[in-house]
Amino acid sequence: MSELLRTPLFTEYAKLGAKTVDFGGWELPVQFSSIAEEHEAVRTKAGLFDVSHMGEFTLKGDGVTEFLQSIMTNDVTKIRVGKAQYNCMCYPDGGTIDDLLIYKLAEESYFLCVNAGNLSKDFAWINEHKPDHLELVDISNEIGQVALQGPLAEEILQKLTTYDLHNISFFGFADQVEVSGVKCLVSRTGYTGEDGFEIYADYREVASVWQAILEAGEEFGLKPCGLGARDTLRFEAGMPLYGQELSQMISPIEAGVGFAVKTNIEADFIGKEVLHQYKTSGAPRKLVGIEMVDRGIPRNGYSVWRDDDQVGVVTTGTQIPMTKRNVGMALVKAQCVEIGDNVEIEIRNKKVKAVIVEIPFYKREKK
Repeated sequence: MSELLRTPLFTEYAKLGAKTVDFGGWELPVQFSSIAEEHEAVRTKAGLFDVSHMGEFTLKGDGVTEFLQSIMTNDVTKIRVGKAQYNCMCYPDGGTIDDLLIYKLAEESYFLCVNAGNLSKDFAWINEHKPDHLELVDISNEIGQVALQGPLAEEILQKLTTYDLHNISFFGFADQVEVSGVKCLVSRTGYTGEDGFEIYADYREVASVWQAILEAGEEFGLKPCGLGARDTLRFEAGMPLYGQELSQMISPIEAGVGFAVKTNIEADFIGKEVLHQYKTSGAPRKLVGIEMVDRGIPRNGYSVWRDDDQVGVVTTGTQIPMTKRNVGMALVKAQCVEIGDNVEIEIRNKKVKAVIVEIPFYKREKK
């Protein structure tokens, strides 16, 4: 059995008494206090996450934008310098290789943040398809990343930098921003449904950034947060998780992120033909929300039934900490259910009543 990988913040977890788990080969904190406390902190104040396990690539050279356009589903030509874009890479049949963020550093230079579990697959796919003159570099071992999320995130981070964070708009970023003396790339993005920042720093310096943010946020009720709250927060906000809502067998259209698929552009990209057909004629499946009527919690892999027919499967489900709603997301046959329809979830060989509801389960109030 191979030894688990650790981020540069691992020693910080021990100090804080974190409970760690094996997450795709990484030893990461699932919680520091409790999932419920950490979830509530992000929704009402702020939470700090270690996401240094994520993968990072740089890609640059003449014609790099056109190349990215040929393998990404979103319109890469629309990204301005200093902005980020949510994107997907797909196989020719429309199945998803990964969902990722693309940052435009300069006219011919990009920075990509990919899912940790897909790092090797993503790098190989891009490398296989790119022209030889483009320079693709995996810098994952050089970069650490923390995510500061919640309504008080800006106020906390502003204590540590002279850079005016108001200048960073949603899905914007600034490079070479000094955070407690460490030069960072600071982006206004996140995976919780709240305002906040993802902060990239040198692998050797990210621990000092983590410590500085925790100290600055103490008076605001900031909490260190683990994977448990990260999952309940992203789920509540209706954000997909690769391996559950997205996969080689599930297209971005079916997963509810069709906004990141632009089939009306001139450029061809891998998977465009199938995805265009899904957009115009409808995909075979769709992602829906479910809420339990009877007791029980829908879990990943549970089957969804209607009128004695299995119509789908739960991709993610939990009891949301603050509202105590027992809800889930499910991938179901297209046109078989609508909002308000009654269904049943099979839990331990027993069919339990539920209803189809809207996704997301939470939307923050915009200032």
